Amino acid sequence: MSTVDAMGSPAAEGGSGQPTVIDAHVHAFPDEIIAMRGDLVGRDHWFGHLYGNPAARLTNAVDLLASMEAAGVDHSVMCGFPWSDPGLCRANNDWMASVSATSGGRLSWLGIVVPRHPGAAAEAERCFGLGASGIGELNADGQGFDLTDPSSLVSLVTTCVAAERPILLHATEPVGRAYPGKGTATPDRLLRFLAAFPDLDVVLAHWGGGLPFYELMPEVAVLCRRVRYDMAASPYLYRHDILSAAATLVGPHRILWGSDFPVLSQGRFLRRTLETAMDPVALAAIVGGSALATYRIPPPGPLSGGQVR
Repeated sequence: MSTVDAMGSPAAEGGSGQPTVIDAHVHAFPDEIIAMRGDLVGRDHWFGHLYGNPAARLTNAVDLLASMEAAGVDHSVMCGFPWSDPGLCRANNDWMASVSATSGGRLSWLGIVVPRHPGAAAEAERCFGLGASGIGELNADGQGFDLTDPSSLVSLVTTCVAAERPILLHATEPVGRAYPGKGTATPDRLLRFLAAFPDLDVVLAHWGGGLPFYELMPEVAVLCRRVRYDMAASPYLYRHDILSAAATLVGPHRILWGSDFPVLSQGRFLRRTLETAMDPVALAAIVGGSALATYRIPPPGPLSGGQVR
């Protein structure tokens, strides 16, 4: 049964008494892409940056569903990989649409486009027609667009606003260690983007590169009023204390639990999150309710072990 908590997000509860769990940030690839890994490392700059190391794991939808079943995750949102080739984006979108449709209601997806490409808005509209919950994970470094000069993104953003669908952006910290995939999408650049598109719903990955802390500044809070933050790869970036701190700063209804699977184990990260000393209603919003509202996901039923191709 789903209720609505005091913060305005659905707080669904599973049959076991555990809150409904939505992993709002996972990655999976078709088997054909996994088989082409060696070629794609040289063909796509960002793919090579992340997967040039043979130890970096690539998983398919079957692996993802198996992980969800083992971890107790009710539903996952597949993020499109930020390809620089529109043809790869379109193929990725077709695959995610097909996998979602055959997953027994266990998987949603975000369409991926090359934002600076003239056909980006049309591809986004096609994705929404196929059932995409939003667009993302867009990556300025991987796809060659400038967050501080977003004029080339106007058509794409207009399409998303009209469809009332969010854009998920990769975000990163302006300080701290270097690591593969960090990039340059820091809070100062993200704020320029947000200022340009005040009517767009935005999800910022990886805690927005620390942007919740800057929301203590009133002018920043105004720019971030339509922003939500996902927790993807959080243990690699911050101490676990960030969860309680960010919930105090921006509210639990603006935080989406996400693992960045297969970067993180869904089960281990979920157990650590559910052990957090926090009001149960707030925790239910973080691990599921916020994603249900943000991506307009129908409350999932019992774990069904969907079949995928």
